[in-house]
Amino acid sequence: MDPQQRVFLECAWEALEQAGYAPGSSDQTIGIYGGASISLYLLNNIIYDNHVYAGHMTSSRESAVFGGNVPESLTTRVAYKLNLTGPAVHLSSACSTSLVAVHSACQSLLNGECEMASAGGVSYLGSQTQGYLYEEGLVLSPDGHCRSFDAQGKGTLWGNGVGLVVLKLLEDAIADGDYIHAVIRGSAVNNDGNLKVSHSAPSVDGQARAIYQAQDIADIDPATITYIETHGTGT
Repeated sequence: MDPQQRVFLECAWEALEQAGYAPGSSDQTIGIYGGASISLYLLNNIIYDNHVYAGHMTSSRESAVFGGNVPESLTTRVAYKLNLTGPAVHLSSACSTSLVAVHSACQSLLNGECEMASAGGVSYLGSQTQGYLYEEGLVLSPDGHCRSFDAQGKGTLWGNGVGLVVLKLLEDAIADGDYIHAVIRGSAVNNDGNLKVSHSAPSVDGQARAIYQAQDIADIDPATITYIETHGTGT
């Protein structure tokens, strides 16, 4: 099994447990939304028994390898192991995957598809003890440091991480006496189309539209915002 799927399952259990709901025994309809990076575990272990895996499931072992590494298994495994009966949706939108999962979970709650939802993501790219070869023009930093929003920012680094949040409608959380860490007032998702320098680069106009839409949905005055958190790769 891809370590990402195991760690995501462990974190999904812990998130529900910390929220005060026993995983596998809650009578509430719970959804799970999440995404993972490419399975490097599968790529690194594709040769076994002196044979090259050719993409055909010809044995029970190959079937197990397939089921433990395909992205679709990420959330359905959690739903199966923890007996979650709400939507179990795997999604991927590159660097924004975890937040898009949160947005999707919010929409599911608002649409009445579930009473509670857990959402997040995982990315495990293997050992971080090995270096890399810097190549001009690519996203990796030339000196091993990521300097977001800095004049010296010349690239990013790869890392490992996992995280999930448990979400409920505010009125339900208050009624159930849940510990509330934060309230999501609004969220929005869009895309830049082709108005950017490459398919993986963001545009100022597209980001501005998404921010405006989120503020509009939240029905807040932008002047009241006192803290901003961003995704900054130094690229």
